[in-house]
Amino acid sequence: MNKSSLILAFLSILIVAAACSERKKQNQTSEDVSTNFLQDKTFLEKYDPQLVELSTEDNQAKVLVSPNYQGKVFTSTAAGDHGESFGWINYEAFEGPLDRHMNAYGGESRLWLGPEGNTFSLFFGPGKKMEFENWHTPAAIDHEAWEKIEAGPKEVSLAKSTSITNYQGTEFSLKIYRTITLLEKEGILANTGLTADFSSIKMVGYETINSIQNTGDFPCTRETGAPCIWVLDMFKPSPETTIVLPLQPNETKAGLTANYFGTIPEERIAITNNHLFLKADGQSRGKVGVSPERALPMAGSYDPLHKVLTITTFDISSELPYLNQEWNTEADPFKGDAVNAYNDGPLADGSQMGPFYELESVSPAAFLSPGESMAHFHRVYHFTGNESTLDTITRQLLGISIAEINAVFNPK
Repeated sequence: MNKSSLILAFLSILIVAAACSERKKQNQTSEDVSTNFLQDKTFLEKYDPQLVELSTEDNQAKVLVSPNYQGKVFTSTAAGDHGESFGWINYEAFEGPLDRHMNAYGGESRLWLGPEGNTFSLFFGPGKKMEFENWHTPAAIDHEAWEKIEAGPKEVSLAKSTSITNYQGTEFSLKIYRTITLLEKEGILANTGLTADFSSIKMVGYETINSIQNTGDFPCTRETGAPCIWVLDMFKPSPETTIVLPLQPNETKAGLTANYFGTIPEERIAITNNHLFLKADGQSRGKVGVSPERALPMAGSYDPLHKVLTITTFDISSELPYLNQEWNTEADPFKGDAVNAYNDGPLADGSQMGPFYELESVSPAAFLSPGESMAHFHRVYHFTGNESTLDTITRQLLGISIAEINAVFNPK
């Protein structure tokens, strides 16, 4: 190889290296560079001039709610502007163009409608084969703006009118409402029933009231199909975060689903009589579900690296039918989960949406007559601080100690 060829080869290597570096830089998400609450707020304000910040009286607990992005609670903090930002936000997704399947903006509390699968699916067109190519998130819960109805220092209400056609070809006319209320510390303790001295713990908590109204001229029945309310909370993973789903005691695995996206490796899932555990490191895709008969109205996760305990609470009505959300048309469409949890991971082609993990709750099927409404309550709490005090919270709410949670996947 002559001198000119060597120079050209060297320049080519430099150009490729620079391009790779630039692509890596462009592909960074909010997990690659740690962000605080103010940084996330500054970013979101560029895309939603109507962004609403709710704050407690001491200005420490805060949440960000976006009318432009479907009423999402994008993130929260327990320690003011420079405190940790708890929600997962996918910075890349805001740059566009719109994805025809789903626009994964993130958000630590977002509202979807189900069912995703079964013969009454809202995500597959009439008669379409249930595979990814044909899967589309309805625009009203994916990328369309919502109307801000009212906003105050601690509460904001939003609404969206829409029509959605299901797998059977039934077109539903719906109005979706969402109210987010930030709680003071006293409200958090009262709602959760916690009893102890928690002065050393920083906390943030909020309640979401999510409702749908049938604005059409026919009832939602077992023949037409019916929607349900689906709340999904997206959080940042860590190598040692563990999801905890409390269960109605049972020595069997009845009422549990763990193969939504294939079998979860045994080192990533654990089931006891009283709890289901899922590793939440954002490195392996897997989803679990709990039936309304087996579920308790609470879910949680603990991140020992950042000393963050997350608790969600919600409604469960075990006497009512819940919708099957699996991508098939064979299973009973009116027998599904009330609680789900998801850990993100690479797809078969190596690409990945996150990393993030989710805690999810679902309402029963909304068999609504014209003009009738149904609501689903879902609350999110984050606690951070001294681990011995956090242990008091996990024992009272989840019925398990911090040490026991940490030992499931990270034995010392």
